Amino acid sequence: MRRLLPALLGGLLLAAGCTTGEGSAVDVNNGGEFRFEAGTPFGEVIPEDERATAPQFTGDLLGGGDFDSAELDGDVAVLNFWGSWCAPCRVETPEFQEVYAEVRDAGVQFVGLNVKDPEQLAQAFVDTKGIEFPSVYDPRGEVALAFRDYPANAVPSTIVLDREYRVAAVYTSQISQEDLRAVVDQLIEEG
Repeated sequence: MRRLLPALLGGLLLAAGCTTGEGSAVDVNNGGEFRFEAGTPFGEVIPEDERATAPQFTGDLLGGGDFDSAELDGDVAVLNFWGSWCAPCRVETPEFQEVYAEVRDAGVQFVGLNVKDPEQLAQAFVDTKGIEFPSVYDPRGEVALAFRDYPANAVPSTIVLDREYRVAAVYTSQISQEDLRAVVDQLIEEG
């Protein structure tokens, strides 16, 4: 029993999308397929000369239609991995909508990436929360797999891209509206 308790606690923390603390390393091994290392400390942006180009992806949108990440070219982009079953997502997603409403006319796009949900539950979540930005329906986590070099397997996770489609910030847990706004504002100011 003593050996079982630490394993159960570790599994619960991983399933809840927890990190080991603000700005700390996240070391997750997902079935041997890919490994993630560190998220960006909250409210901080990766220096421009250290940013890597994000992977391209496509997918089906909730409510119909197709999405291609090429649509993000030239804009700041906020990618948020979420699920209707995720308690922090229920808090974070409406706050993301508020920030989106403030910055969408400033060259900023938001894209939700729904994982591990039946489509009708994901659509109901978007509808009841009044979310206006598009969400890609990705029940098998294929987009998260495309971002294997970034910690997109924890839900919620948020990846913020600069105007050159480079990863500028990565968050592996719920991000506050204030921190998100600060990062987006900084990237808008970069030009």
